[in-house]
Amino acid sequence: MFFNGSIEPEFMPARHPIMLEASIKATYGPHCLSYVLITPARNEQEFIGKTLESMARQSYPPLKWVIVDDGSTDATAKIVQNYVNRYPWIEVISRPARKERNFAGKVTSFNVGLERIKELPFDLIGNLDADISFGPDHFEFLIRKFQEDSSLGVGGTAYTQDGWDSMRDSFEGESSVHGACQLFRRQCFQDIGGYCPNPAGGIDWIAVTTARMKGWKTRNYPERRFHHYRTMGTAQRSEVGAMFDYGKKDYFLGGSPLWEVFRVCYRMTKKPVLFGGLALLAGYCSAAIKHSKRPVSPELMRFHRQEQMRKLRSIAMSLLRVGKLEKYSHAG
Repeated sequence: MFFNGSIEPEFMPARHPIMLEASIKATYGPHCLSYVLITPARNEQEFIGKTLESMARQSYPPLKWVIVDDGSTDATAKIVQNYVNRYPWIEVISRPARKERNFAGKVTSFNVGLERIKELPFDLIGNLDADISFGPDHFEFLIRKFQEDSSLGVGGTAYTQDGWDSMRDSFEGESSVHGACQLFRRQCFQDIGGYCPNPAGGIDWIAVTTARMKGWKTRNYPERRFHHYRTMGTAQRSEVGAMFDYGKKDYFLGGSPLWEVFRVCYRMTKKPVLFGGLALLAGYCSAAIKHSKRPVSPELMRFHRQEQMRKLRSIAMSLLRVGKLEKYSHAG
């Protein structure tokens, strides 16, 4: 390990970024990678305290963490301000409320934070959702991985949610980095052009897949976990409704019909049994019938389908060879 353990709030008394960087380098060494985080947050009073507390306990703090309060009408801003007053590397930006709630709005808020930190001398940049928690060495661990592998463009970890574990219960695999906590090498983030402001979602997937298409390594490390508190896709929908939306997203992100059949069959075995898979299929077919506009380029769609076919072949070979499926190894 190349870091020195936990820090106290008094570690960096000044807010000026040059002084913050100097303090980090003096404590952790001149060659350590510095990182910044951006968190778009809207009405997150239920869980944001857990995220704030997780960051406050990090063994290696960021150069800057910008929380963009995206027009919250609850106590989100007040909760954040309590930590801003104690930790000089946390900053909050307040934006006016907007009527619509979609993923394009989230990217807009992220870019507001990006504008605030773009002149800082950071090596890595991350998106951090406001409804997760993680251990005190989470970012120390990830930064070590970036330091060990210069080809690593996007890094993250496995995650849990209501008894569900991404290592055990999904086919996301080793190359999939969940959008709730994504860390990018700065050059990689520039190469992909940042996040795509697609109103229907898939912004994290587009970013990670584009990074691979451009030759960067993307990696989800199973040695660590973060916990995701809000059920994915259910901010304003039921679980079945969320699965319908996921099916539509599978179509407009260019997913192969053959892969979708496989995914639907698998999803039918999970709660809500049968109905989740049927909703997924209905969403995909609905989008296909309507010829929904795809926000991805033909090049990215071809790359995506090639990856899916490789996954299917790997899954089939695993089942034939050993009679069981190692999801992490064969779905990445």
